Amino acid sequence: MSVFAHLVERLADLLQPLFGAGAAAAAIVLFTALVRLLVHPLSRAAARGQKARTALQPKIAELRKKHGKNPEKLQRAVLELHAEEKVSPLAGCLPGLLQVPAFFLLYHLFSSDTIGGRANELLDHQLFAAPLGERWVDALQGGLLDGAGLVYAGLFAVVAGVAAFSYRLSKRMMAANPALPAGGEQVAGLGAVTKVMPFMSFFTLVTVAVVPLAAALYVVTSTTWSVVERAVLYR
Repeated sequence: MSVFAHLVERLADLLQPLFGAGAAAAAIVLFTALVRLLVHPLSRAAARGQKARTALQPKIAELRKKHGKNPEKLQRAVLELHAEEKVSPLAGCLPGLLQVPAFFLLYHLFSSDTIGGRANELLDHQLFAAPLGERWVDALQGGLLDGAGLVYAGLFAVVAGVAAFSYRLSKRMMAANPALPAGGEQVAGLGAVTKVMPFMSFFTLVTVAVVPLAAALYVVTSTTWSVVERAVLYR
């Protein structure tokens, strides 16, 4: 973790002339953008895979009609179809999974009092009046209209706006590419999943509230990037 801490410190030093006391926060945003740039090729591949899976829906519907009474045979046939068409049903998960280590590194970095046996100096950095190592519950101790409280209010406003845009985008995408049930019958559980999916982005509000501010910045930046990326790649 000390290597990662050194990277964040170096980025903060480089950004110090531009952002002053908020250089560490800017470094986290920049680090997040770099991570997203690294996984962007996978995101593009995931978008192509999603379009390919959508194109396979009529064939999958036919397989459901043919093997609807034999779930094991249906599953095997669907997997064989994906293999024949060279479409991975799990490709869309990779961009998100590869970001998990970066998020947890930031989380642990700004949750630790010491790094390599020394005091964690990154905890002294702030975003305006909010320390990067503190959480929303800490900000509430000074009041909602205190400096730290206003920082979180701004973050929540950004997340809510991004989540609302993501909700509309998800609804539009799902309307344009509906899942095709077999023989007019709804796939078990699909209706519930379809209703819940557009609201998933709002759970980011909970994440921002419970993690250190530094990790919250990563989440907000990455979520915003994801929504813009989806709007571009899936248009």
